Amino acid sequence: MKITVLGAGAWGTALAIRWAAQHEVSLIARREEHRADMQRAQRNVRYLPDSAFPKKNFTIAAQVSPDCDLIVLGVPTSGLVDALRAVEKLPNTPLIALCKGFVGAGALLPAQCIASSRNAPFGILSGPSFAQEVARGLPTAVMLASADSAFANKFANALRDEALRIYPTTDVVGVEVGGALKNVLAIAAGLCDGVQLGANARAALIT
Repeated sequence: MKITVLGAGAWGTALAIRWAAQHEVSLIARREEHRADMQRAQRNVRYLPDSAFPKKNFTIAAQVSPDCDLIVLGVPTSGLVDALRAVEKLPNTPLIALCKGFVGAGALLPAQCIASSRNAPFGILSGPSFAQEVARGLPTAVMLASADSAFANKFANALRDEALRIYPTTDVVGVEVGGALKNVLAIAAGLCDGVQLGANARAALIT
């Protein structure tokens, strides 16, 4: 499968590195300077400096190839609208978004934004994960949510490996809201620890 990852942050880069073991992957940085830096260093020095790019099945590209089989948007929610504009000429290409949070002043979920610009089914990939560990091949479990169950099952199977476990679900809203709120809870838990409120208070907060 030919995969284009648009957005070269830590998460998009980590998945691109991981998927290159089984697929042809192109990684696109939104800024030309960043792309040049990655080309020169053969790693993402800005966001994932400890993980070298694979020597096979991995390309640093300047634009989305029209013949790719899957577009992955590895951008934050603040860049989602611009990323969708960049792929608007490929409305029938399957798409997966990695962003977590709410979009714009209207507090839309990413899936709501994507649905207005796509003809093909799409999915949201989310989960409790650290990019560095994904790139290193450590065990990780994430969810691929799509309103189209066939899409979720197909791409969960295609993109998983023995350590990166991807579980399909049709609960798009649940996955997106969970992804948006988990960092808020993590910060609040850290505050509990910082002022030494104890494990009971932290457990109550998380629960």
